[in-house]
Amino acid sequence: MELKPGLSALITGGASGIGKALCLALAERGIFITVVDYSEEKGKQVAALAEKQIAKFHNNLKFPCATFIRCDVTNSGEVSSAFAKHLATYGGLDICINNAGIGTPIPLHKDQTGGSAQWRRTVNVNLVAVIECTLLAIQVMKASKGSGVIINMGSSAGLYPLFADPSYSASKGGVVLFTRSLLPYKRQGIRVNVLCPEFVETDLVSNYSNIDLKFLTSIGGFIPMEMVIKGAMELIADETKAGSCLWITNRRGLEYWPTPVEESKYRIRSPKLEKRSMLTYPLDPKLPQSFEKIVVHTLNHNFRAATRILRTTLGLPIKRNHVLVKILHAGVNASDVNFSSGRYFSSKSGDLAANLPFDAGFEAVGIIAAVGDSVDSLKIGTPVAVMTFGSYAEFMTVPSKYILPVARPDPEVVAMLTSGLTASIALEKAAQMSSGKTVLVTAAAGGTGQFAVQLAKLAGNKVVATCGGSDKAMLLKKLGVDRVINYKEEDVKTVLKKEFPKGIDIIYESVGGEMFNMCLNALAVYGRLVVIGMISQYQGEHGWEPSNYPGLCEKLLAKSQTVAGFFLVQYSHLWQQHLDKLFDFYSSGKLKVNMDPRRFVGLRSVSDAVEYLHSGKSIGKVVVCIDPTFSQAISKM
Repeated sequence: MELKPGLSALITGGASGIGKALCLALAERGIFITVVDYSEEKGKQVAALAEKQIAKFHNNLKFPCATFIRCDVTNSGEVSSAFAKHLATYGGLDICINNAGIGTPIPLHKDQTGGSAQWRRTVNVNLVAVIECTLLAIQVMKASKGSGVIINMGSSAGLYPLFADPSYSASKGGVVLFTRSLLPYKRQGIRVNVLCPEFVETDLVSNYSNIDLKFLTSIGGFIPMEMVIKGAMELIADETKAGSCLWITNRRGLEYWPTPVEESKYRIRSPKLEKRSMLTYPLDPKLPQSFEKIVVHTLNHNFRAATRILRTTLGLPIKRNHVLVKILHAGVNASDVNFSSGRYFSSKSGDLAANLPFDAGFEAVGIIAAVGDSVDSLKIGTPVAVMTFGSYAEFMTVPSKYILPVARPDPEVVAMLTSGLTASIALEKAAQMSSGKTVLVTAAAGGTGQFAVQLAKLAGNKVVATCGGSDKAMLLKKLGVDRVINYKEEDVKTVLKKEFPKGIDIIYESVGGEMFNMCLNALAVYGRLVVIGMISQYQGEHGWEPSNYPGLCEKLLAKSQTVAGFFLVQYSHLWQQHLDKLFDFYSSGKLKVNMDPRRFVGLRSVSDAVEYLHSGKSIGKVVVCIDPTFSQAISKM
């Protein structure tokens, strides 16, 4: 929603504290205000201040720019009357902020029982009244403009326990889950969100005599009111935010809760998504007698020199427990040059050339074109992903146990394979990533880096990223990176030392060489550095040359640090689980998949694509479209 003059807002608890600040912030944008509060004196003062601000945007109005209504939000009749008066004055309701709230400053065991208990009053004001006001706001919005935004004021005490006031914590916890359960109203044009700041210096907080000042200091002190206003405006303006809970802390800024990682622990996959994943696509029943593929014919770190295109017979019928996949899109990886130089093969005789020729390519998406005997779970036309050698081909035969069913055979799914799965599994298993950490991702604008920064951010961490170039830096900022270090404009070592003196908790490293050394020196006590590659060492006159790191053990010992290697092949048992998770994030809009804009079409463009990737010019995942005709037909379905 665009915050512009002429909209109208109703704010409960608007006479003081957060409510007053929000009234005036909206008034500064020319939005008509109804201040609802129990305190008549303070309420009228806020309405008068708001009136002066709003009047700057409007001339010759026949109604007041700001209105005060005295109301006890636990009185259903008074609340209904307040909403009715707002509707009669402004003709509709665009924004409703249910902010009225109280605490229980006395210990629970000293409180009363029965109807006069303070804890009961707290629950009625903080939770029951919020439910009632939300219901009334929905009714008014649907009856007038048919759309609007509701913000319910929660609290960090609704996300974790506030021992000083369990009743307050319970009521705010109820507000959080009540609001998150209203996500379906987005389909009706009404978005309901909840704002959960930590301690803000208001009259409510001053009533507590038992707040631990040491604890308050340890969490960064009081939240500036500006942060609360910023969070509220974001929830109003961002059309994607519905059923969202925005947590505000001095330690970590504005953060949505739960993170997708936490949410995935309990969320059930949508039946629509499951149904879509079983869709099949029409195929020409007449399979060709032969097809083309790329093979490595000589060991060489120069991919173009090592490979050639070979036409081979399509073996029919398909072997037992195997399927034939028509390849649509194949992914390009930095490790293609390691593969073409034989780095991933071993030979008892020591003669790696004995493996030649072998099929090139690590990953692809396509359609099942034929199935062998005993394959019952996969049907012809099913969209699938494959992660076995040989994906630089028009067709490939794959054991059915290695097939990964997907919802659609789109190029974005290719990006989720080697690149996405490496990031997802490495951060979970090797990095043991939790929330509240500082995470550094090197080469972050590349295929796997883009996933790593987003997954780290979604998990609730502060993310730092390195890249080379302003375009890449801009992309990373759009992906939510907190600090982008463009090594073409800044010295990475200097920035890490100056801005992160306590070190980095988790480092996702794929560059190697001098970058590895800088990362190791920047690692915090107990830090974990995960090596997922070393692209800077893959290309050269002699190919991949291992480096020496003298003193490595001593460095790790001194700070209880961990350096962990990660090789995706050894985690194949987790591929389907993490691929499903990535696709769910992508489908729900929580994960962006950035594809490099340069288009590569056909097997003859694969060498160009590999060289382009190693040039350092790529931004996002590099993919080759193997069959553009069929891919275009799929995209239209």
